[in-house]
Amino acid sequence: MKKIKKDLIQEITLQLWRAYPGYNQTAKLSTWMYRVALNVAITFYRKERKKNDLIMPISGSMIEFIGEAEPVDNRNELLLLQHFISELKELDRALMLLYLEEKSQKEMAEILGLSETNIGTKINRIKEKLKQRFLKVSDRN
Repeated sequence: MKKIKKDLIQEITLQLWRAYPGYNQTAKLSTWMYRVALNVAITFYRKERKKNDLIMPISGSMIEFIGEAEPVDNRNELLLLQHFISELKELDRALMLLYLEEKSQKEMAEILGLSETNIGTKINRIKEKLKQRFLKVSDRN
């Protein structure tokens, strides 16, 4: 997993370097960089998935949901949330990751190329879907 993460970081850095001459300053530099990185990550993910012929769930090493200060009580719920997010479609997964990073709807819209209204609607639908998944799990226990 560490090798894949290093490869992805290296690929993102390379693509940012190659794409920089085409940066036209219509968006903030950070938003542009995020968009390039997201597209590279999605492409990289697709290649890895085909290469391994299986779906690679997003692991804790890629996204750190659990900090040292987090109470142990929430660990299972956070791992479950991480699992549920990894099962979403690529666009929905990217949207939730941006949401969890507390990006504004405007920033998310710029990064993903959607309208702010569409972003809000999609977030609400995804949150409802995740809520239903949690309810199903809690009903089993």
